[in-house]
Amino acid sequence: MAVEALGKPGGSWCGHCKPGRGCLIYETRPDECRNYSCLWLTDRWFGDHWKPSRSKLVLTMSEDGIEIRCDPGFPDAWRKEPFRREIARLAQAGEAEDVTVLVIVGQRMTLITGTSEFDLGVVGPGERIVRELEGTRVIGASVVKTSIAQDGG
Repeated sequence: MAVEALGKPGGSWCGHCKPGRGCLIYETRPDECRNYSCLWLTDRWFGDHWKPSRSKLVLTMSEDGIEIRCDPGFPDAWRKEPFRREIARLAQAGEAEDVTVLVIVGQRMTLITGTSEFDLGVVGPGERIVRELEGTRVIGASVVKTSIAQDGG
């Protein structure tokens, strides 16, 4: 994930992270890192198998729902069981509550529903995801450019 305070872009390893050793600046890490916690740490529903070092997945909440970030070295980790089945359950429950489930591998995003996957490709900062609904069920998804409202003054 991006860490603005460190100039770290999303989709890349932090220069302070060393595999097998962890964060080399843990004691002095910026507030942006201190305030972060993945769902594996905060929600008991996610058992030990979801531990990021085991699953190669990091789960976070966003404004719209749950984001599942894959270790770029293991882009299909989310498709392995039991993760795929549990992600589908999250997505199915989420549809009823207007909660989205996104899988993010690098900059590519896939919207997951209880029954479908929508490969959205790379979603840039000036774009947003639009879901097509039939009741509460997602039947389509696309990416559109966001328009910037301009004052007429």
